[in-house]
Amino acid sequence: MTDASFHDGREAPLNLGAEDADDLQVISTLTQDAVFPITEMTWRPSQRRFGLLLNRFRWEDKDAATLRDRPFERVQSVLVFDSVLSVASQGIDRSDKDMVMSLLSIDFEPGEDGAGRVVLTLAGDGAIRLLVEAVDVSLKDVTRPYQAPSGQAPHHPE
Repeated sequence: MTDASFHDGREAPLNLGAEDADDLQVISTLTQDAVFPITEMTWRPSQRRFGLLLNRFRWEDKDAATLRDRPFERVQSVLVFDSVLSVASQGIDRSDKDMVMSLLSIDFEPGEDGAGRVVLTLAGDGAIRLLVEAVDVSLKDVTRPYQAPSGQAPHHPE
């Protein structure tokens, strides 16, 4: 058995899970530069679940779009974190219902017995920290891909 690659998911919607830090890095890579309004962020303490509805850039299709000279795409995806004990944030004005955030990375800081912190780093120095019992994350595309409004792939100056 071999690991999945970006090319394996070219045209099919993603439906991935993460159960450790290495799995979470794959999801982090696929969700880099995803954007979401603050109103699409949900914390359900009784279910120990935190979720986001993202507009995800389709990194897995970037090279194919470039080679075929067709538009870059985004897709709406649901990113869910289970086994969440608490949620904290910094640099986010939750009263600004028009705020749109951009996800830069997702990292896991291990604690004891599989527990730890998941940190979602946002553009503009914002962050969301989830205290989790274990890494239990899913990423699922829920719409058909659509043309990226900018018509370009996200770019990060070095």
